[in-house]
This record gives sequence, structure tokens and C-alpha cells, in this order.
Amino acid sequence: MNSKYRSVFSAATDQQRQENFENYWEFTQHHGGELFEDDKDLSIKRARLQEFMANPVQLRTPLANPNAFYRNYIEMKDDPKSLDRMTLMLTAMYKFARHEWVGIKAAWDAIPNMKNAHTIEDKISRVHLAEEFCHVRLFDQMLKICGLSQVEWVPLNPVVEKIYEQFPKIPGFIMNTPAFVTELMGVTFYFHLHRLFDDVLANEPEVRNRLKAMLEEITIDEVAHVGQRRNFISSFDVQIAKALVRPFYTLFFSDIPEVWQLFDVEQMIKDGEAFDYNQIPDRIIEETWIPSYCRVG
Repeated sequence: MNSKYRSVFSAATDQQRQENFENYWEFTQHHGGELFEDDKDLSIKRARLQEFMANPVQLRTPLANPNAFYRNYIEMKDDPKSLDRMTLMLTAMYKFARHEWVGIKAAWDAIPNMKNAHTIEDKISRVHLAEEFCHVRLFDQMLKICGLSQVEWVPLNPVVEKIYEQFPKIPGFIMNTPAFVTELMGVTFYFHLHRLFDDVLANEPEVRNRLKAMLEEITIDEVAHVGQRRNFISSFDVQIAKALVRPFYTLFFSDIPEVWQLFDVEQMIKDGEAFDYNQIPDRIIEETWIPSYCRVG
């Protein structure tokens, strides 16, 4: 089979990157809709969440032990091996999304608002963060669908919070490369989580399909974010980024012990290092954004 796409680690000229910033900005205008800055929200994303909520689904068989989730969702207190896969999956989802939430809160306060965004890169970053807040709302709704209505989004420990607060203030030539790897890690996690739904929710088809649909809304944005963040870094730095995939994935997931029970982390790392868009389903490709220099022909 002929490949349609090149590696996300492919080289790009400065001119190509500038053209792709302009193209990505055009994409955002019709993809997310109007930015509601005070609400950290986007009109099309808000409407999509409302569609999901207007057509509710719920587990046929409620969680056998919701307390196991609530006891472990902020910090793992039990032996992960003692927990059922459903509980592990839900705590892992929360913890991953919580890291995202903490990071975007800090970045939202650190970058210019749209009124004061004077470059196309700043405007893109503002919309990007609004999309991330929409993702947290989707994850919150996914947990509610599984009967978890008492979830609280709480800060991380003070040291990690401080790191997240300082990260957006780091100069771009230092920050852009790890930011790209972080986006790549998110996409990798979401594709593996999507497959896990088939296993854990095999007997809950309505919830399985709804969670898949909601996760795909997130994944479409995140695939676009991978390309967008790639566009910030030079061809030299992108090779550094590739070398950072293994240590970044390993370090991040070391803070989420349930991930090691649920997923093949080594395969996640390999998927990140080999990321080239060719394995992404057509329905996602049709709605997302890919840099021109990652397309063949």
C-alpha cells in the first residue's frame, strides 16, 4: 500500500512552516467556531457537547464499586493490580485529563488574549487552549456517563503545579520542542484508549459508542495540534523531539500507575516515534489538519 503521509518528524523549510501557520489559522476559523474568551469555549465545540448531553446514555450495569474510583482517582491508594479494569480505565482517563487541565490553566493566563494577540502564532495558541478546555468538559461528561457525578478537578501537588505555571513562560525556542512531544503523547494515548473501550465496555455498547464518539472529537483536535506544534520547531529540533519521545512518555506515565496495567507503554512509545498519519482512520483524517510537508504529493 502506498503511503499518503510522511513522518511528522519530516523536515520543513521556514517558508513551508509560515505557509502552514496561515493555513492552520484558516482551518481553526471553521473548525471550532467563535471563541468565547470569558468562557474558554468555542461555539461549534459547545454545540457538539450540548448534542451529546441532550441524548444521554448510561451504563446498563452500574459500577460495582464507585468508591474504588473515588478513593483512587486523585492519587492511587490501592494496589492497581487489585482494581478491576473499568475502574483503572476511568482513573487513568481522569488523571491524564487532569494533567492537561492543569497545563492549560497555566498557559491560558500566560499568553495574550485574542484582543492582544498580534501574531498569527499567538492567535493560534489562544484557540488551541480553548479547544483543550473543551476536551476537559468532554472528559468530565464521559465520567458522568459512567455514573461518576462527584468528580472534582483539583490541582496537582505544589511542585508540579509550579512547573506547569512556569512552562508557558519559557522562551519558545526551548519550550516548543517538549510541547510538541506532549501533544504527540496525547494522540498516542487517545488511540490506545479508543481500542481499550472495545475491551472494557464490550457489554455496554451504548456507552462504548458514546465514549468513542466523544473521544474522537478530542482526537480530531489533538491530531491537528500535533501538526500545529510540529510547525513551531525547526528541522534540527524535530530530531531532538524524536529522541525525547521515550523519556517523556516514560516519565509522564510513571505518575499514572494504572496506565502500566492497562496499556502496552512500549508500544505507545514506538507508535510515537513512528507517527506518520497513515494509520489514522479516514473519518478523523477528513476532519483534522495535517501539515503540507507531511503529505505525499
